[in-house]
Amino acid sequence: MTAERDEILQAVSSAVLAVTRHLSVREVLQVIVRSARRLLDARYAALGVPDEDGSFAEFVAEGITDKQWEAIGPLPRQHGMLGAMLREGAPVRLADLRADPRFEYWPQAHPVMKDFLGVPITDGGEVLGIIFLANKRAGGFTEADQDLLQVFAAHAAMALANARLYERSRELAMLEERNRVARELHDAVTQKLFSLRLSAQAAGAMLKSEPDRAAAELERVQRLAGEALGELRAVIVELRPAELDRHGLAETLRKHVRMLDRLHPARVTYEADELPPLDSAAEVAVLRVAQEALHNALRHAEAARVTVRLSYEGGGLALTVEDDGTGFEQGASRGLGLISMKDRAESVGGRMTVSSAPGKGTTVRMEVCG
Repeated sequence: MTAERDEILQAVSSAVLAVTRHLSVREVLQVIVRSARRLLDARYAALGVPDEDGSFAEFVAEGITDKQWEAIGPLPRQHGMLGAMLREGAPVRLADLRADPRFEYWPQAHPVMKDFLGVPITDGGEVLGIIFLANKRAGGFTEADQDLLQVFAAHAAMALANARLYERSRELAMLEERNRVARELHDAVTQKLFSLRLSAQAAGAMLKSEPDRAAAELERVQRLAGEALGELRAVIVELRPAELDRHGLAETLRKHVRMLDRLHPARVTYEADELPPLDSAAEVAVLRVAQEALHNALRHAEAARVTVRLSYEGGGLALTVEDDGTGFEQGASRGLGLISMKDRAESVGGRMTVSSAPGKGTTVRMEVCG
């Protein structure tokens, strides 16, 4: 048993370290729950990470089949023993969960749980979640079982803390990238466009009095415009996110939405159809429009819920970003954000529409032909 225990704990440690290699946090939590259930010989095991809406942002369980989950229904709320553990932040070990006054009820299809062992997952005094076991196969849970489950809880805390740091670093990296893009565009393109404008003005002024000099200035305009276009294209190619090459548009956007959902109070959800191979420029345009629309919804619209959808309709790709925020009067000036999104859509032969009204939220929709 000691050898098996060491082997399982080593596997859990490896899984936690894998978070730093961008393995899904949910997959790591599943490894932890599966290992805890096996090592402590319990029929059921689960781990929940609460959200701010009274439910759970993550909830993984072992011992319950997909069919049982479907019959049970939605994820549990933060009530009963789960809610009490989140509030109290202390371990709970019971011979019969149902006899404890903190227990409330289960859905009709929920399996009956008797002996119970739960441990909070904490980081610096903050309760990040809970991990619990039920129905030990041989006898009830012991103090030694509780000590061992606390080891698993510590591993889960490291996984969640690492995930938070990684997601915050990604957001900082995105902000730094936006600033770098602004500098690149200024250095590589803006100065040439300024020279182009001056040359065009000079040519216009000399067109009647000095046509030969005007022709020379127009040639300079043509050359500067070509150079500016070439440099702009180089910047755009460089700005193609590496994630698009590794994961494709649907997965890249899913990861971005999941990160924003964890970093912001609003609930951000994502839905996507199976997508065929897409044009590279179209992928970049759709991703950037989605990012800009999400930025507006989360930073300016005071939205509580934001939904992102990627669908393939009639041979074309459709992106929809819908929020329940403050909205705005159609036709009112909304700054450069909507203009840049519209330009991006049109640059790949697509179109973008915005539907909004005060107090009615906003829907941004971009369509690109396949």
